[in-house]
Amino acid sequence: MFGKRYTEQLIERSAENATDRRRFLKAAGAAGLGVAGAGALGTALSLGLGSAGATQQYGAQGGDKAKEAASDAAVLNFALNLEYLEANLYSFAVYGYGLNEKYVNGVGNLGKVSGGHAVKFKSEHTKQLVQEIAGDEVAHVTFLRKALDKAAVAQPEIDFQNSFTAAMQAAGVIKQGQTFDPFGSENNFLLAAFLFEDVGVSAYKGAAPLVNNKTFLDAAAGILAVEAYHAGIVRSALFERGLGDITNKMSDARDSLDGKADDDEGVIKDGKANLVPADANGIAFGRSAERVLNIAYLNPDKVSSGGFYPRGLNGDIATSGAKEK
Repeated sequence: MFGKRYTEQLIERSAENATDRRRFLKAAGAAGLGVAGAGALGTALSLGLGSAGATQQYGAQGGDKAKEAASDAAVLNFALNLEYLEANLYSFAVYGYGLNEKYVNGVGNLGKVSGGHAVKFKSEHTKQLVQEIAGDEVAHVTFLRKALDKAAVAQPEIDFQNSFTAAMQAAGVIKQGQTFDPFGSENNFLLAAFLFEDVGVSAYKGAAPLVNNKTFLDAAAGILAVEAYHAGIVRSALFERGLGDITNKMSDARDSLDGKADDDEGVIKDGKANLVPADANGIAFGRSAERVLNIAYLNPDKVSSGGFYPRGLNGDIATSGAKEK
């Protein structure tokens, strides 16, 4: 187990500002550094997202310039905000309710989830796939909350009904005046899952170059691998159901929100299956946090709320990227 001084040095290096240092010191039990506190800190550090690397990933990519580095706590809380959304999305689909109260309290404003209800699955096969993914997403929430301990942010307000309707209208999947219920059918839910699974993979991929320590890289790669499995499952299901054209429209809509790059791809390319969106080298692309938030807020401009998060995210990383000229 880490010694007191060594742990304090890790905290100093990983926390960008005094507030984060105080939170980590309190969470780690700096006075006595008990097993639980030091373990939580070790888990947080195991993601290997240090302040210097966070500047590159969470500000510089896509032409954006970060004014200051984000701390480990800020980066982990950004991920937690996204995992709250995915965990609730899948939990409502299979169980008819969202995350339990013990999984959502924390720093910042606690928000409710609107628009969620159980999906009436016709296929037991599809239901089992969604149920397994739901378990993984809830596990991601608990993992990040344990890593952050008392510094973990609360679940922000999440809107599924209005946001998915707006997203599908923007993509041309439905017409103005129509609504889209992501839980209304199996096909609707798989399309809703597609919207976020690909974004999650690109977000974790974007962080990979920041991890230098092999132990830290192993933990980050494990999370990325699970998200990639999820995305592959969803993309395959949509292709088999003949919904490739709709995913291409959704892909174009995501591309229209997250800067000038044209990296996003649907599940049909040149009239054939495109289940793995990769470049000529077979490598997936990454997104910065700002570009992820452009999609989450359904806004190509620099904003701090909107879309799926009507009141924004909790934590220090909560602003989307500015529109590129």
